[in-house]
Amino acid sequence: MAKPKSRYVCQACGSVSSRWQGQCADCAEWNTLVQETGAVSSIFAAKHNLRGGGRTIELVGLDSQVELPARFATGIAEFDRAVGGGIVPGSAMLVGGDPGIGKSTLLLQVGARLAEQGQRVVYVSGEESAEQIRLRAVRLGLGKSPVQLAAATSVRDILTTVEGEPPALLVIDSIQTMHSDLIEGAPGTVSQVRASAQELVRFAKEQGSAVVLVGHVTKDGAIAGPRVLEHMVDTVLSFEGERSHQYRILRAMKNRFGGTDEIGVFAMEEAGLSQVPDPSALFLTRRSEPVSGTSVFPALEGTRPVLVEIQALTVRLASGATPRRAAVGWDSGRLAMILAVLEARCGLSFATAEVYLNVAGGYRLSDPAADLAVAAALISALAERPVPSECVVIGEIALSGEVRPVAHAPLRLKESAKLGFETAWVPPGIKGGSGIALAEFANLKALADHILTR
Repeated sequence: MAKPKSRYVCQACGSVSSRWQGQCADCAEWNTLVQETGAVSSIFAAKHNLRGGGRTIELVGLDSQVELPARFATGIAEFDRAVGGGIVPGSAMLVGGDPGIGKSTLLLQVGARLAEQGQRVVYVSGEESAEQIRLRAVRLGLGKSPVQLAAATSVRDILTTVEGEPPALLVIDSIQTMHSDLIEGAPGTVSQVRASAQELVRFAKEQGSAVVLVGHVTKDGAIAGPRVLEHMVDTVLSFEGERSHQYRILRAMKNRFGGTDEIGVFAMEEAGLSQVPDPSALFLTRRSEPVSGTSVFPALEGTRPVLVEIQALTVRLASGATPRRAAVGWDSGRLAMILAVLEARCGLSFATAEVYLNVAGGYRLSDPAADLAVAAALISALAERPVPSECVVIGEIALSGEVRPVAHAPLRLKESAKLGFETAWVPPGIKGGSGIALAEFANLKALADHILTR
């Protein structure tokens, strides 16, 4: 019998090399190549004889009648919103997030809600014992929920246990601790993660059970393991937030059964995760008097407007010192661009000042519609002239200093009016009608003059 050949697989990207090397040639990561046996058993080959003749498959037309997948709502509205309206039977979901962010707590609460509706829910942990999970459930007030618990790491044992009576929801916490005996390698390696996930996804498709896989993340925030893992599942959810902050955001990064622009907002409390139906309350600071260096921007997460406060601070330095630029919750490159436009088009000098920008509440903004709100906060901080506290600011800034229109402006303005804001500084051409007064600015210099002459 021939000796199986060895290969070296990158644990970051999954690329294969015939020999060990310090740096992966594909992803440029260091010390990520791990030796694995080259002769592996295919999961598909273990189930079917590939050497025999194939069988014909049924072909259907694109115009065939298709019914929308039936979903079952979990009863947690913020979770259902993020996944597109509820869990689809037979789907596979991957949930990633930083350690201690609340992934296991969220899925235990989701499973308990479904179990209380009469659905069979199985929660399998490869990291904790059943007693530890039970203690967490008691702390969350879910001690009497009919969720079935297990502590196991063998995929074959798990599937043998649940195949007789497939559950409505099977939670695997986490996929990096699972191992399949159809392939060689330690749990957590690229080959084991891929093989274990493939078996669990196949079970979901064949038995109609919804499978949720919890995934570890790397120091960069990406889900650990091969990138193919995200392609294998139907939905990829990212559970975001800072452990020092109360709020958590569940965001869909991929969803074959819905959109990827919805979020669910939760607050971490002593009794677990609670829903936040009005997330603007988390990110806004109510003050009796205006404060310089702040502005309010109506961000948009899917169909939900979220009002956030943008804070800026400028500190004058002695001549010759190198000023610092720091941004939290905002792209530092875009901050540098706005500072350059303010200097070139408006004549405002930030060359001798340190600039600090922060999005309150730990929120992260990537919407270019926040450009004008950032610029307003910077001008207000530099001139020490506050933006009116009852005003919201929307607009994208071009390099020419022009203020460009933004998407879904009426929806943003409607939410702002509902929360008591009276005025909006907007680009030209935006229609009102939402009960909020509009002040239009065609370019950034007009906005700067308006703030400086208040």
